[in-house]
Amino acid sequence: MKLESNATAFLFPGQGSQSIGMGRGLAQRFTSARRMFEEADSVLGLPFSKIMWDGPEGELNDTINTQPALYIHSLAAFQAVAECFGNFQPAVMAGHSLGELSALTAAGALSFQNGLRLVRKRGELMKRAGQLNPGGMAAILNLGIPELDRVCAAAATPEEPVQVANDNSPGQVVISGAKAAVARAVDGAKAAGAKRAIPLAVSIAAHSRLMAPIQDEWNQAIGDAALTDAGVPVIGNVAARAITSAADLRRDSEAQMQSRVRWTETVQLMSSMGVASYVEVGTGSVLLGLVKRIAPSAAGYPLGNPTDFAALE
Repeated sequence: MKLESNATAFLFPGQGSQSIGMGRGLAQRFTSARRMFEEADSVLGLPFSKIMWDGPEGELNDTINTQPALYIHSLAAFQAVAECFGNFQPAVMAGHSLGELSALTAAGALSFQNGLRLVRKRGELMKRAGQLNPGGMAAILNLGIPELDRVCAAAATPEEPVQVANDNSPGQVVISGAKAAVARAVDGAKAAGAKRAIPLAVSIAAHSRLMAPIQDEWNQAIGDAALTDAGVPVIGNVAARAITSAADLRRDSEAQMQSRVRWTETVQLMSSMGVASYVEVGTGSVLLGLVKRIAPSAAGYPLGNPTDFAALE
């Protein structure tokens, strides 16, 4: 691999990056990737890879399928790295939301099988939370975090919370919460000078207090997954710091359900650690686009298809 391990970070995408056909090329090209898809089908007890490769799109976009699909593709690509480049190990790893669980598995803190069961449970729990407490999310462009925190505080009530869910990059933030509160915050953000405030077509208020009804079950699921210490530091979504201990990784994973994803701070930290090259392992290149906004001089490489591997040789 042409990258330097001590200056490279592996990134793992979250929900929204899925697409029909994801991972098929890897399974055709790499033995290790094909075995990972076969193992996933066995663990889940159904031909799950067919959903990823053939759809239908509505089924793939159901969160109970989307989350394991992204996890499986990321870990298949990660296995192909070892097949292609031997023992290459990045300096640090990070994942966006769901992608944090992919990062934990790649870092050795979670077995593939336990991680897959955990991801599937995560999708089921979040879907149920959305049914119990339907909410909304909105993308806010070109408004700073302090201003948006104030907008959300003014729009929220004890019964109708709204908060920053994803600090994706400077000028690109997602808020989440009760539908009425999100609508008020959208109006407030526009009044405060946001370039655009766009409600998203979702009913699950991820990374908000509306996830509280499933928090205990999520904590139990993480406990059952038997996290261990990571062999490579993982930047936690909530802590926005490098973590290796199982206890800290568990706390960050538990807290993530109702807390914001601090992606801007995550990339800033990795940049301060000397990371100059970012590899997005799995589907798409959404995270590389965010990295470019946060660290413009950084180099970015997608790694989800066989041609991507050829570019790194």
